[in-house]
Amino acid sequence: MSSSTLIAPVAGDVAGAGAVPSAPVLPATAAAPLRPDLVCPAGSLPALRAAVDHGADCVYLGLRDATNARNFAGLNFDDAAIATGIRYAHDRGVKVFMALNTYPQASNPQPWREAMDKAAGMGADAVILADPGLMQYAAHRHPQLRLHLSVQGSATHAEAINLYREQFGITRAVLPRVLSVEQVRQVIDRTPVEIEVFGFGSLCVMVEGRCALSSYATGESPNTHGVCSPAKAVRWQETPRGLEARLNGVLIDRFAEGESAGYPTLCKGRFDVGDESSYYAIEEPTSLNTLALLPQLMKAGVRAIKIEGRQRSPAYVAEVTRVWREALDHCAAQPQTYVPRAGWMGRLEQVAEGQQHTLGAYHRPWK
Repeated sequence: MSSSTLIAPVAGDVAGAGAVPSAPVLPATAAAPLRPDLVCPAGSLPALRAAVDHGADCVYLGLRDATNARNFAGLNFDDAAIATGIRYAHDRGVKVFMALNTYPQASNPQPWREAMDKAAGMGADAVILADPGLMQYAAHRHPQLRLHLSVQGSATHAEAINLYREQFGITRAVLPRVLSVEQVRQVIDRTPVEIEVFGFGSLCVMVEGRCALSSYATGESPNTHGVCSPAKAVRWQETPRGLEARLNGVLIDRFAEGESAGYPTLCKGRFDVGDESSYYAIEEPTSLNTLALLPQLMKAGVRAIKIEGRQRSPAYVAEVTRVWREALDHCAAQPQTYVPRAGWMGRLEQVAEGQQHTLGAYHRPWK
């Protein structure tokens, strides 16, 4: 939590000054739709249009500053692009969520508050938040605006999610990618808050919202500056031993001639550890792909499936959205006989990180 934030009194403390009324929410088991929303990434206006045109129910985007956790150069939206994007999406029945999912600091919280005011004023359907102070500001200043708890909030159990609902009236929570399907079901059974889970995209082995690796190497935390492995700290150098990728001078990886070179992040680098040389010591480059788990996720009452990838191209967004639209519709129509089609899996492998995929923590065969 940022040093500038104050927690509001719990909803039950009616007499407490500044108490925030909980938003009226039906129990998830009663309101859960047969078919979850498909929530797709929009790192640019062309990507937003690709998502909308290929079947997204909702898109999520961010501003061109540190208020969102994908603050890469060349990505995100200025005011004109946001207005155009919201109009394009709304004209086609698609909702727009604005990610304000980094943490304001006590020295300068104003940009985050202004971003919140902008989201409300421009007609965003919801904002995705991690910081309790910003939630409190939104609940008081814009009580009509839906608040979604970001994965950066690191809420992995119903008690935490219910606290955010009581304090700030959140209506949806995005779960970190560390829970099994059974654990997801247990969370849904214990909260009236809508639950959104990641369905496809780059994985993070860290507890989201709490990773300090980028900050350790560069001095800039993705939780406050909005970007993991900032581009200004990345250096590529051809050497006699191969193409080297460094982050603020730290050697992350070395690539042989013709080998595909990924963007350097500490968690996905190859390192010498003990007697083992140059291997993925923390995490291999691979994408989460939960197509095979759709019937279980839908039966559990998941309200939305999120696609990761605001830093990816419009072509990636179009292809992944198209596949997931087909799969969700097919699973909703035939849940008892649903099996992922080989063509879907092949198309997703082509755009997956490292051209491989995994069920991640959702599937734990030892249970």
